[in-house]
Amino acid sequence: EERPRRRARALAGSSGEGATKDGRKVKLLANIGTAADAESAAMDLEGSGLFRTEFLFLDREQAPSVEEQTETYTSVLKSFGDRRVVVRTLDAGADKPLAFADLGPEENPALGQRGVRLTQVREELMDNQLAALAAAREAVPESDLWVMAPMVATTEEARWFVDKCRAVGLPKAGIMVETPAAAIRSANVLAIADFASIGTNDLSQYTMAADRLEGDLAPLLSPWQPAVLSMIRETCRGGDATGKHIGVCGEAGGDPLMALVLVGLGVSSLSMAPSKVAAVRAALRLHDFETCKQMANYAVDAWSAKEAREAALRLADPVLRDLL
Repeated sequence: EERPRRRARALAGSSGEGATKDGRKVKLLANIGTAADAESAAMDLEGSGLFRTEFLFLDREQAPSVEEQTETYTSVLKSFGDRRVVVRTLDAGADKPLAFADLGPEENPALGQRGVRLTQVREELMDNQLAALAAAREAVPESDLWVMAPMVATTEEARWFVDKCRAVGLPKAGIMVETPAAAIRSANVLAIADFASIGTNDLSQYTMAADRLEGDLAPLLSPWQPAVLSMIRETCRGGDATGKHIGVCGEAGGDPLMALVLVGLGVSSLSMAPSKVAAVRAALRLHDFETCKQMANYAVDAWSAKEAREAALRLADPVLRDLL
């Protein structure tokens, strides 16, 4: 029987909530960038784990007004109704420069004024965005809005952001874990923030000291690198210690095999391109949580990214190969 047919059979009936074979719940969410994305992604998904708001800000001479932002955020919340929507505040700088928030040339922009660092300098950008999000939440009272700041590295940055969210009445204020600093100190940061979401692309870049835009370094940037998996495990330990939710919204979450390892490490939601959800949902249903944990342990203990993936694959149900 040829692979496409086996794959179709493995995917058949892949709908509803995400869960392992033995019933451990794993929320499957969509990464979106626009209100139109939200409309098309809202089908058969448990919400959005990453709404990239920078698309509202790019290629403009002026920042969008509070009113314009409120309109967009309201539309996104309406698309998902009472399902979770995790909004990432403005993640600009580095490879996403803004004409109206240029802080001058930098020797190494990836290590410069980006993410929360930029909005601490240009505070009105954060204040306006949070005001718009609070207004959108009021306009859609059934919504489940979570808000997170990108590129947080210290407890001071986490406190600054959480205090701002609380001041406008936003109940769920979290952080992105993209820096090794946030990963290894996650228990401290999560004593302040309500949740964390791991951005595996940037976490790989900063853990391996390898520029994401440098094609030749792609092998170093694999989320299968044991050092990166160790950072994810540390983050999840901080989540366990504080009782806080840990999600993943980087590319890694959409890989069915890696999704099993992430769940085994302690991640409880995965956000990905909507097209990848069916395969990840099917993969989870083929494996119990103990198997996921064993895969995770083998992968973290491996000596290379290649070995880590092979170790996880050896424990996988044979049907999984048709989903990869």
